[in-house]
Amino acid sequence: MPTAREALLDSAHAALRARPWTAVRMVDVAAGAGFSRQTLYNEFGSKDGLARALIRRAADGYLAGVERTLVADRTRGEGPAELARWTVRAARSNVLVKALLTGVWGEHLPGPGERPPAGTALPTPAELLMLVRDRAVAALGEGPSPRDPAELELICEIALRLALSYALVPAGPGPGQGLIAPSRTAADRSRRRSPARSTPA
Repeated sequence: MPTAREALLDSAHAALRARPWTAVRMVDVAAGAGFSRQTLYNEFGSKDGLARALIRRAADGYLAGVERTLVADRTRGEGPAELARWTVRAARSNVLVKALLTGVWGEHLPGPGERPPAGTALPTPAELLMLVRDRAVAALGEGPSPRDPAELELICEIALRLALSYALVPAGPGPGQGLIAPSRTAADRSRRRSPARSTPA
């Protein structure tokens, strides 16, 4: 059974899917979760506090999906492509994830705020991309046949930036159509451009 906090966040997210954030009322969020408005204020303090918690949960959910994707792919060798696929899917299914990744919030979304309380600041899109890239490099660089870290870093960044372009401008019907083949092609090109390394005697 979800906690009161999780139930309230679920209710807030459902409300956001139905109307702009400015039209979302705290009393409706509380009622949608089956709690009193006082409970909602006790948990989050204010509507801004609720917005920050909602955005933080979206960021944490995306990063948890990144970790699951990397763990599941360790034996398949398709890490960068799978990471790109997950990023596109997450951005398309959650407008807050898309905003976190692209920096495009719009008037209908709650913003992260200009002066969040200490310790609650969210990463910028560039910081989030680098964080995911570095996690991918660390996870995919392990194994019986480790790859060159610099090469893997480039491949992962290409895959992520390609995913962001698909999140902003979808290619067409179907989730991730045309995404994996281009990401492999781009990764292959980057490998071919990488200078051969001589083996020390």
